[in-house]
Amino acid sequence: MTSSQSAQIKSEIAAMPSWLRRPIGKASELSTVQRIIKQRQIHTICEEGRCPNRGECYSQKTATFLLMGPTCTRACAFCQVDKGHAPMAVDPEEPQKVAEAVQLLGLRYVVLTSVARDDLSDQGAGHFVRTMEAIRQLTPNTQIEVLTPDFWGGAGAGEAGQRDRIALIVAARPACFNHNIETVRRLTGPVRRGAKYDRSLRVLSLVKELDSSIPTKSGLMLGHGETQEEIITAMADLRAVGCDRLTLGQYMRPSLEHLPVQKYWTPEEFDELGKLAREMGFSHVRSGPLVRSSYHAGEE
Repeated sequence: MTSSQSAQIKSEIAAMPSWLRRPIGKASELSTVQRIIKQRQIHTICEEGRCPNRGECYSQKTATFLLMGPTCTRACAFCQVDKGHAPMAVDPEEPQKVAEAVQLLGLRYVVLTSVARDDLSDQGAGHFVRTMEAIRQLTPNTQIEVLTPDFWGGAGAGEAGQRDRIALIVAARPACFNHNIETVRRLTGPVRRGAKYDRSLRVLSLVKELDSSIPTKSGLMLGHGETQEEIITAMADLRAVGCDRLTLGQYMRPSLEHLPVQKYWTPEEFDELGKLAREMGFSHVRSGPLVRSSYHAGEE
């Protein structure tokens, strides 16, 4: 890192509002979860995505598991997760390892997410299901939320392939099916490279079409230059496809290689947006600067 890059990073950190500053937590509070996941060579989005809430979640012995390795086949401009066209082979023992971790942590509600795996024939949908089955064998009372990619790319790309992959997971009956649109329609291209706004809406629509009893959820990361009007339109688009739950959080730039923050939305603005979301009919809303997709996911 050059001296100018170092100076820029320090300048951005100094400019960060006080409400976004949160201690990572004590080592003693983090060690249990970290030890369990490292022993099994599995991954969490808490670490790979550098979530600002991981200290709080780890102290409560909770985590969101990242399936199929830490390398994504896409290159979204906001995301901290590593990118590459040659990710590691999927570990066939990962479902059992995750299930053991869930059992050891005593989780009553677990979130399973993954990198995009456009290199796999089913985009990893089958791996989600195998992991769900393994968890239920060890801890049958644990509720499982899935946070999936759009299942579009790779072999069999297209609407039929996407539907088949989503149907596979829907048939496994998750407690909630989450897929994030991440940003407003106008900014989807530069922010979510390789993704499409309407394609993501279709994921949520398909879940309801296949099984209307499964709650659906989505989220946006604010700060890319969107307007309040665009956010409200995005929320209306989500409600139009039957989306039940919503998360709104602040985008925080992971590095100089990622998109710069265009605006830090205030806690008061997040409160206002959360109120509007509830008035629009979302049954479960989390809206705040440090909110992330899986934050307090098991709470109603």
